[in-house]
Amino acid sequence: MKRYFLGIDIGTYESRGMLIGDDFKVIADCSANHTMDNPKPGYFEHDAQQVWWREFCEISKSLIQKSGVEPENIVCVGASTLGTDCLPVDANCTPLRPAILYGIDARATEEISWLNEYYGEQEVYRLFGHPVCSGDTATKILWIKNHEPEIYKRTYKFLTGSSYITAKLTGRYVIDQFLAKGSFRPLYNADGSINEKNCNHFCRPDQLAECAYSTDIIGGITKQAAEETGLCVGTPVITGTGDSTSEAISVGLVESGTTFFQYGSSMFYYYCVNRLVKDYRSPYGNGTIKGGKVFTIPNTFCIGDGTNAAGTLTRWIRDTFYQKELEDEKNEGENAYAIMAKEAAEIKPGSDGLMILPYIYGERSPIQDPLASGIFFGLKGNHNRKHINRAALEAVGYSTYQHLILFKEMGIPPKTIITAGGGTKNKTWMQIICDMAGMPLHIPENYQCSSYGDAMLAAVGCGALRDFKSLQNALPKGTIITPDMYNHKFYKDQYEIYKELYLNNKELMHRLQTH
Repeated sequence: MKRYFLGIDIGTYESRGMLIGDDFKVIADCSANHTMDNPKPGYFEHDAQQVWWREFCEISKSLIQKSGVEPENIVCVGASTLGTDCLPVDANCTPLRPAILYGIDARATEEISWLNEYYGEQEVYRLFGHPVCSGDTATKILWIKNHEPEIYKRTYKFLTGSSYITAKLTGRYVIDQFLAKGSFRPLYNADGSINEKNCNHFCRPDQLAECAYSTDIIGGITKQAAEETGLCVGTPVITGTGDSTSEAISVGLVESGTTFFQYGSSMFYYYCVNRLVKDYRSPYGNGTIKGGKVFTIPNTFCIGDGTNAAGTLTRWIRDTFYQKELEDEKNEGENAYAIMAKEAAEIKPGSDGLMILPYIYGERSPIQDPLASGIFFGLKGNHNRKHINRAALEAVGYSTYQHLILFKEMGIPPKTIITAGGGTKNKTWMQIICDMAGMPLHIPENYQCSSYGDAMLAAVGCGALRDFKSLQNALPKGTIITPDMYNHKFYKDQYEIYKELYLNNKELMHRLQTH
C-alpha cells in the first residue's frame, strides 16, 4: 500500500496544505486566503474557529478530493500555524475570544513595562532570556488577565495555534517543546515540564498545554474531527509546530552554521548553532539578538526572532501605489507583484538616494521597539513609485544585513544562508538580499514551505523517515544565487545611514506615538 503524509499550515494571510507520497513528492496542493483583523492600532487577531479550523477542514477535504487518495492511505498528519499566538479556549476547545497573534501584536505594552520593572534586568534575563517583549506569549496571557477577567476565569487552556489545531483533531492539548521553551518563557522548565512557581503572575499551571516534541505522535483523529476533515478515525497526528519552524525544516535547516530567513508577511529567521547563545546587545547600535534555545533538531540550539514587516511592507506599497495593476490582476491581468519586481529591477542599487525604514507596524528584532515607525528619507521630486518600490525591498534587505552583522559580532558568522517564503518569488528582492549579505543565497523550490515541512515532519513522526538527516537527504536541491560584490560594498556603506536613521530619530518616533 502506498503511504501518504498530510501537512497543513495556517499563516497570517493564507492557509496552505500539501499531500505528499512516500517518495516525498507533492501529490496535491491547496490553499485558502483570509484576512488579519486589526481592531485597534497595535492589535492583530484571527478568528480561530472561522479561520484556523474552518480552513484546515476545507483544505483537508480538498486535498483528498483533488488527489483521489483514499483517506485510509493517509498515514500521518502534521499541522503548523503562524508564530506563537495566544488563544483562550473553554473545556470543549471553543475559543473564548479571537486569537491574539504573535509578536506583531503589541497591545501588552503596559504588561511588558510592568514585568521588566517588577523583575528587574537581572531576573528578567534569567526568566525570559531577553528583555520582555511583544513576542513573549506570557505577556498576552497577562493582558487577558488584566483586561478581560471574565474570559480569563472561563479559560480552560491558553493555546498557541498549532496546539489548538491538534486539540481539535485529537482532543489532546499539547505544545511543541521548542515553542514552549522559547516563546512561552518563563512558564516551562528546561525539561519541558510546567514551571508552577513562575506561573503565579500569569495563569494556573493546569491552563497550559503539555509539552512534547514536534514529531511525537500525540493521538489519532477523533470521530468528530474525521467528519469535519474527511480523514479516517484514528489517523496518527504529530504535535506539530510553528510555521517558521516547519518552513525552516522544509528547506534544510537541520545542521549548525545554517541561517534561515523566511520572507512572508514578516521576516522571520532561525539560526541553527551548536551551542547555547546568551542574549546579545551590540555596542555599536546594531540591535539586540535574543538568547538561543534548544531547537527542534536533536543536539542543536537555535537563535530565532522576527521583524514586523516584510511582505506587509510590499503589500502596503502594492495597495498604495499599484491600485490599477491590482484591479487588472483581478480581471485576469498580470500579477501586481510581478510588475513590481520588474519595475524594482529597473532602478539601480540605492534607489537614487531614497531610503525607507520598514517599521510601519513597530519592530521586533533586532531593535525590539513597538513604538518605532517607518521613515521615507531622501525623498526628492525625481523619485517615482519604482524608486519607492525598490527602496522598500532594500529596507527589508538592510534589516536582514543588520542581523548578519550581529551574528558576526557575536563570533558566530553563518556558513550557509537559506531563504524561503513568498518573497523568494521576487528575484530582484532576493538578489538585493544576496548582494547585501555578500555570500551565496540558497533558494528552495516553490513548494518547499511550511505545509511541505509539516508533511515531512509527519513522515519522521510515523517512521517513514528515520531522522532529520534522512529528511535533509530527501529534500530537493533548489537553486543558488551569488552576490555582486561591487553592490555589496555599496550597500555596506549605505547601511550606516540606515542604522543611524533609527538611532537619531528613535526619541522623535516615541514622542509622535504618544501624542
